Amino acid sequence: MSDTVPDTAMILAAGLGTRMRPITDTMPKPLVPVDGKPLIDYAIDNLLTAGVSRFIVNVHHHADQLVHHLEHRLDGHFIISDETGQLMDSGGGVVKALPLLGHKPFYILNADTFWAENDAARRSNLIVLAEVWDAEKMDILLMTARHDQVVGHNGRLDFDRDSDGRLTRHGSAAKTSGEMGDPVIYAGAIIINPTVFDDVEDQPFSLNRCFDAAIAKRRLFGSPMHGLWLTVGTPEAIEEAETAMAVFRADTAITAGKTAS
Repeated sequence: MSDTVPDTAMILAAGLGTRMRPITDTMPKPLVPVDGKPLIDYAIDNLLTAGVSRFIVNVHHHADQLVHHLEHRLDGHFIISDETGQLMDSGGGVVKALPLLGHKPFYILNADTFWAENDAARRSNLIVLAEVWDAEKMDILLMTARHDQVVGHNGRLDFDRDSDGRLTRHGSAAKTSGEMGDPVIYAGAIIINPTVFDDVEDQPFSLNRCFDAAIAKRRLFGSPMHGLWLTVGTPEAIEEAETAMAVFRADTAITAGKTAS
């Protein structure tokens, strides 16, 4: 297990947000407010809570607005990976930013998904992810959620998690061995070893390619999150997310009150 929390993170913020139109006609999706807070600020707050001090953010759509927000939000303590000339997709975006990210394992977070944690006394999900990280046996560690922990998701299950935390594509292990682990959803946060990208060409590609390569080596693992994971893909989904957050906060407060009494 890791003794340290990564001090560096990349926030993937370069997407076009086409399903969020017409809102994203005039702003980047990471700045769309949910419950009075820009989406990207949820990622930033969770990373700051975990002790991250180096932020690399890729930008493309309405990049000037996002840079302006980050200048105020992080007081200039961030580095931009500029994709205004060409979108690189999730994996290609990380490869483009590798010279900025360094040689140690780092976090990757999506800028347009986020989570609410349900117990202030518990360690943050990102701290737990770092505690589970084991470079001896892992290339990639994903934060995962159960189906009953998610709001706004399309319902598709991504992986099956075995008793050791190892991940395979959902249903694939059952086809070959007759055994199936716990079905989980990838919840938008990663710790990754940069060696995963050795000899990878600088071109657009999805991180899913890296997930599959790690599965083939039996080096893709998952760590269950606590709380509520939310993805906001359309304008209509904003109200759904805000309602779910209000209910979640109320339930959490009730549970905390019962515990205290």
